[in-house]
Amino acid sequence: MNENNENKPMVRVSEKIVLTIPEAAALSNIGQNRLDKLLRAPNCPFVIRVGTKKLVKRKEFERFISDHDYIGEMP
Repeated sequence: MNENNENKPMVRVSEKIVLTIPEAAALSNIGQNRLDKLLRAPNCPFVIRVGTKKLVKRKEFERFISDHDYIGEMP
């Protein structure tokens, strides 16, 4: 284990409330570039910003995926 991560608790992706773009991409099989583009949209319902970092609100993202048959450009 890396020295910098020794004290950092390990949390499974399935237990996280918010996800990084790579985690959300792996979970959903949606590309990181597409996710980043969706997160940049002004009306994106599943983005949370922490400083300049964009994270994905897991429940809202899952709801968004369930409610859409097509994920292209955000309206």
